[in-house]
Amino acid sequence: MNIEYKAHPWHGISAGEKTPDIVTAFIEIVPSDTVKYEIDKETGYLKIDRPQKFSNAIPTLYGFIPRTYCGETVAAYARDKASGVEVKKGDGDPLDICVLSERNVSHGNIILPAIPIGGFRMIDHGEADDKIIAVMKGDEFYMQWNDVSDCPVSYINRLKHYFLTYKNLPGEESVCEITHVYGRKEAHEVIRRSLSDYNTYCESI
Repeated sequence: MNIEYKAHPWHGISAGEKTPDIVTAFIEIVPSDTVKYEIDKETGYLKIDRPQKFSNAIPTLYGFIPRTYCGETVAAYARDKASGVEVKKGDGDPLDICVLSERNVSHGNIILPAIPIGGFRMIDHGEADDKIIAVMKGDEFYMQWNDVSDCPVSYINRLKHYFLTYKNLPGEESVCEITHVYGRKEAHEVIRRSLSDYNTYCESI
């Protein structure tokens, strides 16, 4: 009997032939989701991580770039750029990506082509946890944004607010810190480093 298996979203899908200019994004959650889904690293299936707290809702499509890993070279870059901030290591997860699109996407567990335009350098409990910001390839509205500097400040602030508060109860101090919002060039470097870290990570498993 010929049995075919679904590719693991993290390990079995390419990051894209034109990486880092155009990357494949695996989308885990969308703005309408009231629970936070994430990939189960062992099986590759989506699992419920937790309900979204209070009124927090992710402002964009959100997922990761396959065959990436936030390890030592990503952490080293964060240490270099975020002088004075302690960065112990990478967070040990694939590289996160936020994808802007004018069109409604009703569910996750999909892949799409995305064009990186920048990112956030986020430190979570001393771990590098970068968030790449991208636009969906071919999107009629957002394709005019070529760099994060093209985005309205209010839009960037909305994204920053989500990531700085989505783990917190009201009145709690944030456990995350965004040290920089960076442009396309730095985003490309973070992606390249995460691809290198993935190759090193794969050698150890």
